[in-house]
Formats: sequence, C-alpha cells, structure tokens
Amino acid sequence: MPALSVFITTFNNARTLPACLESVKWTDEIVVLDSFSSDETLAIAARYNCRIIQHRFLGYGPQKQLALDHTSHQWVLLLDADEALSPALQTEIRRLLETSPTASGYEIPRQEQLFWRMASTRARMNYFLRLFDKTRGHVSDMPVHAAPKVEGSLARLKHPFYHFGETSLHVKVEKLNAYSTGLVIDKLRRGKRVSPWMMVVYPPLVFVRSYLFKRSWMNGWAGLMNSVSMSFYAFMKYAKLYEHAQFARHGDTLMPPGAPAMPPPPSSPS
Repeated sequence: MPALSVFITTFNNARTLPACLESVKWTDEIVVLDSFSSDETLAIAARYNCRIIQHRFLGYGPQKQLALDHTSHQWVLLLDADEALSPALQTEIRRLLETSPTASGYEIPRQEQLFWRMASTRARMNYFLRLFDKTRGHVSDMPVHAAPKVEGSLARLKHPFYHFGETSLHVKVEKLNAYSTGLVIDKLRRGKRVSPWMMVVYPPLVFVRSYLFKRSWMNGWAGLMNSVSMSFYAFMKYAKLYEHAQFARHGDTLMPPGAPAMPPPPSSPS
C-alpha cells in the first residue's frame, strides 16, 4: 500500500485545524507550512505530530507548492486548514491505496458549510483535485483558488470532504471581496481585458447555474443567500476590472474645474 502525505498551509487556524488534523491522523505524514501564526495553530499541529515548517506567505499557489515540496511520499493529499475528510471518505481513500491507484489524480466532492447549516448532499457538489501522484503534478501559481494540476488520467471519489470556512454572510463577503481583488490583479498582470458588458451578462448566469443547475435551492434560504453571493462575486470581478480601466483612463480629471485635486488612483484594484 503506497504511503500518503498530507500537506496543509496555515495562518491562525486554531478554530478549524483540530477537525482537519483529526480526520487525517491515520496518514503516514502531515506537513504543515505555517505563515507565522500568533494563535494556537502551531501547538495544535504539534499535538498531532505534524512536520511543521514556517515560511512567510508567498501567495496561495506558491505557498501550497512549497508545502508540497516538503512532503516525503509519492502520493499526497491537499487540504486547507478549514477542511476535513468525512469518515466515509477516509475509508474510501484507504481502500483506494490498498488496491493501488490507477489514475494520476482523484477529484473529491466538497460539502460546504452554508452559514448556519451544511449543504445538502442532494445538491450538486463541486469536485476538487486533492489526491494525486506528486511525480505527475504540481500546484498552480494562481493568486487565489490555487489548485493542483496533473499529467495523466483523473478519476473521481464518491464521498465528500467538508469545508467549514464560511461561518457567516459577513465572512463570505469579506472573502469574496479579497478573492475578486486577487483575481483582478492576476488578470491585469497577464494583460487580460474584458468587456464591461460582462458585468451585466455573467452574474445572472452564475446565479442560475448555482441555484438551479447545482440545486442550491435544496439548501433553503442559505442556498439562496449563497447563490446571490456568488453572483455578486462574478459582478465584483468585472466591475473592479472596469473601475481600474477608468482610473487609468481619467486619472484626476474626474473633478470639475477649480475643485481640489483628487488623490492619485490606487496602484492596485481595491
């Protein structure tokens, strides 16, 4: 049976890390790459005999890749500190390793916390590549939503892992604001331009996909709130790109003659 390494990046994750580590304590190695937490994160990791490395935060993609580089075994499992394997998934992964994996990587469904409840398993969950052969893969360098990429075939596992990241609407909106800014910075760095009409067209499509096709309506009012939030996220990405273009175009000429000079536009979207 192949040995399995788990790699996790952390920063002040004392609230969720115990559940995460408890769900993978049976694995052969747990690597925790920490960005100098000031809470109990390191003490919790030490209790689970994790291999702990500290490094300044390099960005989501580079940080996860650095954690991957510190793993010892060929087969690896990526988890965030606010995620945990379900008991059924733990059994499924063990059985897969016992029979020798045939694919290069495995996508796993993620069951989300939607504010005050967990998402229904009858709703369509998103799949994420998390279990893979590291000799065939790496982590992308995206500033947000960094994910593994592998060469070769992919397969899917049946049972979910849990995501405990969004405990309230306030937390979700804060995350979406930060994520949208990160994606805009990446698009600008790569010289990508989009039509402002995407602000009009794309958000309703995101809502319909989430609420109807992904069956988020099965999650009650929490599902509606989540789908509207994702639509707003889509709007924010394109609105921030358009805003940046307008600042670059107009500069301080937006004020009428004789008015005090405007402060200079920010160097990055906000």
